[in-house]
Order: sequence, then structure tokens, then C-alpha cells
Amino acid sequence: MTDPVVTGHEPYTARQGDSFDLLALQAYGEERMASIIAEANPAYIDVLLFEGGEEISIPTVDRAADPAEEPPWRG
Repeated sequence: MTDPVVTGHEPYTARQGDSFDLLALQAYGEERMASIIAEANPAYIDVLLFEGGEEISIPTVDRAADPAEEPPWRG
């Protein structure tokens, strides 16, 4: 998979119990992209679970398709 390209940011107010992996799952459909959100919010990098009310920046990303991952019928 090619690395996602950050194209902007969306503000988000964290809710109690949110985590970077939960936010990544909600925003991108993939928990493994949590590092993108964590890196955009260095003040909260050590937070495992948010208390609620924290202002978080959720990067918007362009995940350009990797030709190697395209289905055979699209090649």
C-alpha cells in the first residue's frame, strides 16, 4: 500500500474513551492508520484513552491506489 498523503485536517472533539486506533477506524476504516492521527496531535501522543473534550485534528488523507493492489480486471 502506498503511504497516504495528508490533504487537510478536520477538527474533532474527543469523547470519553476515544483512542487513536478507534479514531482511525472511524475516520479511515483501518486501525493501523492511528499513527497518522497521533502524529498530527503531538500534545496527546502519550494518551491511551481520551477523557473527553480534547480538541483533536483528524488528517484527511488521499490514499492513492497502489497498482500492485489493483484487482486483475482493472490492470
